[in-house]
Amino acid sequence: MTVALPLHDTLAARQAELALREHATEATGWHLAKLFSQDRQRFDHLSLRACGLLVDFSKQRVTPNTLFLLRTLAKERGLDQWIRCLFQGREVNWTESRPAMHWRLRESPEQAPEVHQQLALMERIVNRVHSGQWRGCQGDAITDVVNIGVGGSDLGPLMASVALHEHYPSAGRRPQVHFVSSMDGSQIVPLLDELDPATTLMVVSSKSFTTVDTLSNAATARAWLTGAFPDMNGAVLRCHFIGVSAQPERMTEWGIHPDNQLQIWDWVGGRYSLWSGIGLPIALTTGMDCFHEFLAGAHEMDAHFRDAPWEQNIPVAQGLIDVWNLNFLNITARAVLPYDGRLKHFPAYVEQLEMESNGKSVTHDGSAVTYHTCPVIWGEVGPNAQHAFYQLLHQGTQPVACEFIVAARHGRRNGNSAELQPLEGQHRLTIANCLAQSRLLALGEEALPPGESLPAFMHYRGNQPSTTTVLEALSPRQLGALVALYEHKVFVQAVLWGINPFDQWGVEMGKRIARDMVKVLDTGYGAEELDASTGSLVDYVRQLQEN
Repeated sequence: MTVALPLHDTLAARQAELALREHATEATGWHLAKLFSQDRQRFDHLSLRACGLLVDFSKQRVTPNTLFLLRTLAKERGLDQWIRCLFQGREVNWTESRPAMHWRLRESPEQAPEVHQQLALMERIVNRVHSGQWRGCQGDAITDVVNIGVGGSDLGPLMASVALHEHYPSAGRRPQVHFVSSMDGSQIVPLLDELDPATTLMVVSSKSFTTVDTLSNAATARAWLTGAFPDMNGAVLRCHFIGVSAQPERMTEWGIHPDNQLQIWDWVGGRYSLWSGIGLPIALTTGMDCFHEFLAGAHEMDAHFRDAPWEQNIPVAQGLIDVWNLNFLNITARAVLPYDGRLKHFPAYVEQLEMESNGKSVTHDGSAVTYHTCPVIWGEVGPNAQHAFYQLLHQGTQPVACEFIVAARHGRRNGNSAELQPLEGQHRLTIANCLAQSRLLALGEEALPPGESLPAFMHYRGNQPSTTTVLEALSPRQLGALVALYEHKVFVQAVLWGINPFDQWGVEMGKRIARDMVKVLDTGYGAEELDASTGSLVDYVRQLQEN
């Protein structure tokens, strides 16, 4: 690593950790109901506001002293220096000798001219599609766009496109945007059966442009289109394909015309790339004005994370509390619970962002970690989750930290007009459920009316920690700030754990072995050299396929 930063084994860091261990021993006797009764101003002491978000940590099993001790540990582990290095473009992704500059995608034209050059190309594409000027090879306007990607090239654009679907330009024709990612063809084949090839545009998104999942689906799409227009092969590729990648030569070799290529950069990780050309489906859904607002919200959070004192810094506080829950309270699971159906894909997005970033076991000095580095994360839209796994949260045997996300205002557009029609009754019911569930999880039976007694099988123990994030509204700007908040708190966690959140070597070997396994499945040769389980499964599959 080229930056000189404190390692975990400094004496001051060990002392700060020891102080937290002693504090955690005391915390094992805490109950949130008692903490609230002891401090009537607990909400004021343990909530923060910035960038249009209110984040309430008061239902976490922490005190102001807990946060002070956590900030002390962060200081001794060099978090301030790491944040400076991140925003200076230093090689914080040390295993690949790269900076991690997703924040640069949100900067002004003066600060990031190459980024805005690509945004201008994206805007030209979006305007042509919305105006009906982008035509298929037979002269038809585009009605449907299929985004072909996987991982960060799918989860981020899908999440934001669905979340912001109600924000669309009042003029023009917005295409229907579809997403396919599964390599087995189970998504793309039935979708193509429903689409008209004359009016369908494909967006092939892959940072390396070698991802087998994406290229397999792209090949299927190309065969579908060239089969529909067998005498117009060149026009098919020119009129029906857009590529997004850091490898323009590979896009060109595949057949995508240079005029239809959007560029991303090596310093952008896939799961951090929805702000770039990878976000084209978002812009096609919302229009470029909304996409720029999305970027502006994230940029505002970047400045907050970089400049705000830690006592007022939301990503720092949230990252530190996550470390407290996992490493000091031994809470190894976390549920992400948006109380808004438009955020239905947000839990899956967070799963990738956090578990692919921080699911690591080697520190930056090459030693094996001796502690947990990432909780198991899952989630669902809150009202659905109430009928699925809240039983475990309320009466199960495992502690689970929860993250509630809700918008204070909900509105929907009235047709193509700019007027917002509030869904007041339903939204009030949704907020009531969000607040009631977080209250009951925290306080247990102390949340019930005084004197109400319950049998043992209805007992609510409470003391399940949670954070509640309230957006003013689910707007492009607010969503941008929320996503950037999660990006930065992942970085905070990684610094305290001493790991690299910007690589993902753990997924590479499985891909490599899979390439060899294809040959074994094709020929059967080499099956006898595999372990007994895998070899037997190969034989079984081959027998069924041959019959």
